[in-house]
Order: sequence, then structure tokens, then C-alpha cells
Amino acid sequence: METLSDFVKARRKEVNLTQQEFAERSGVALTVIRKIEQGKTNLNMEKVNLVLSMFGHTLAAVPISKTNEL
Repeated sequence: METLSDFVKARRKEVNLTQQEFAERSGVALTVIRKIEQGKTNLNMEKVNLVLSMFGHTLAAVPISKTNEL
């Protein structure tokens, strides 16, 4: 499975944009792009989704299943 950082970095390079250009086009700060591409874990989901929307994707929380409860 591809990581978020690998996905964003690869797609950004596919469209031939610098981190700064990509940040401007996606509407986030350059630091957000850098943090995503560095694999930081403490990210704002709204900002991540702004970035992912550039590629037709979004990120959502996955509900925890409560099967096998006693």
C-alpha cells in the first residue's frame, strides 16, 4: 500500500510542480505540503483533503467496528 507522503509526492512530480507551486494551487501553505511529503503524522485532515482533492481523492476517518463484544 502506498503511503500518503509517497502518493502526494509522486503525483505532484507527475504534474511537474514544485512544492511551492503545488501549495499555491491547492490553497494550502508550503509547510503543509512539506509535512505531508515528509510523512508527518500530526496533520490537519481538512488541509490534507485540500491537497488530495487536486487528484480527485479525499481522506476520511474509518469507524471502529465493535464486533465480538461481550
